[in-house]
Amino acid sequence: MTERVVFQKKAMPVEVEAGKTYYWCACGRSAKQPFCDGAHQGTGIEPVAYKAEATGKAFFCGCKATKKEPLRDGTHKEL
Repeated sequence: MTERVVFQKKAMPVEVEAGKTYYWCACGRSAKQPFCDGAHQGTGIEPVAYKAEATGKAFFCGCKATKKEPLRDGTHKEL
Protein backbone atom coordinates (compact mmCIF):
# COMPACT_ATOMS: atom_id res chain seq x y z
CA MET A 1 0.00 0.00 0.00
CA THR A 2 1.21 3.47 -0.88
CA GLU A 3 1.01 6.32 1.64
CA ARG A 4 -1.54 9.07 1.32
CA VAL A 5 -0.39 12.44 -0.03
CA VAL A 6 -1.33 15.62 1.85
CA PHE A 7 -3.16 17.73 -0.73
CA GLN A 8 -3.56 20.76 1.54
CA LYS A 9 -3.63 21.38 5.28
CA LYS A 10 -7.12 22.84 5.46
CA ALA A 11 -10.71 21.87 4.80
CA MET A 12 -12.20 21.97 1.32
CA PRO A 13 -15.73 23.48 1.37
CA VAL A 14 -18.01 22.14 -1.37
CA GLU A 15 -21.69 22.75 -2.11
CA VAL A 16 -23.39 19.34 -2.14
CA GLU A 17 -26.90 18.18 -3.12
CA ALA A 18 -29.09 16.10 -0.82
CA GLY A 19 -29.23 12.45 -1.89
CA LYS A 20 -26.26 12.69 -4.25
CA THR A 21 -23.22 10.46 -3.70
CA TYR A 22 -19.72 11.93 -3.97
CA TYR A 23 -16.45 9.99 -4.01
CA TRP A 24 -13.78 11.65 -1.87
CA CYS A 25 -10.17 11.19 -2.90
CA ALA A 26 -8.49 9.41 0.01
CA CYS A 27 -5.06 9.06 -1.61
CA GLY A 28 -4.41 12.77 -2.26
CA ARG A 29 -3.36 12.23 -5.89
CA SER A 30 -6.55 13.31 -7.72
CA ALA A 31 -6.39 16.38 -9.96
CA LYS A 32 -10.09 16.95 -9.16
CA GLN A 33 -9.75 17.48 -5.38
CA PRO A 34 -11.49 16.79 -3.11
CA PHE A 35 -13.02 14.15 -5.36
CA CYS A 36 -11.60 11.04 -7.00
CA ASP A 37 -10.42 11.00 -10.62
CA GLY A 38 -8.98 7.46 -10.58
CA ALA A 39 -5.40 8.52 -9.75
CA HIS A 40 -5.41 6.04 -6.84
CA GLN A 41 -5.04 3.07 -9.19
CA GLY A 42 -2.25 0.82 -7.94
CA THR A 43 -1.95 2.54 -4.54
CA GLY A 44 -4.17 0.20 -2.57
CA ILE A 45 -6.13 3.25 -1.38
CA GLU A 46 -9.76 3.50 -2.45
CA PRO A 47 -12.02 6.57 -2.61
CA VAL A 48 -14.64 7.02 0.12
CA ALA A 49 -18.33 7.35 -0.80
CA TYR A 50 -20.20 10.24 0.82
CA LYS A 51 -23.97 10.55 0.42
CA ALA A 52 -25.12 14.08 1.21
CA GLU A 53 -27.99 14.13 3.69
CA ALA A 54 -28.81 17.78 3.02
CA THR A 55 -28.16 20.37 0.34
CA GLY A 56 -25.53 22.86 1.47
CA LYS A 57 -21.86 23.16 2.25
CA ALA A 58 -19.81 20.13 3.31
CA PHE A 59 -16.21 20.48 4.49
CA PHE A 60 -14.09 17.71 3.01
CA CYS A 61 -10.66 16.87 4.43
CA GLY A 62 -7.74 18.15 2.36
CA CYS A 63 -4.91 16.59 4.39
CA LYS A 64 -6.29 13.04 3.94
CA ALA A 65 -5.58 12.21 7.60
CA THR A 66 -9.05 12.81 9.08
CA LYS A 67 -10.49 10.18 11.38
CA LYS A 68 -14.00 11.14 10.17
CA GLU A 69 -13.53 10.32 6.48
CA PRO A 70 -14.35 12.09 4.26
CA LEU A 71 -15.12 15.19 6.33
CA ARG A 72 -12.54 17.28 8.12
CA ASP A 73 -11.98 16.86 11.86
CA GLY A 74 -9.11 19.26 12.55
CA THR A 75 -6.35 16.66 12.16
CA HIS A 76 -4.55 18.98 9.71
CA LYS A 77 -3.58 21.19 12.66
CA GLU A 78 -1.40 18.35 13.99
CA LEU A 79 0.55 17.78 10.75
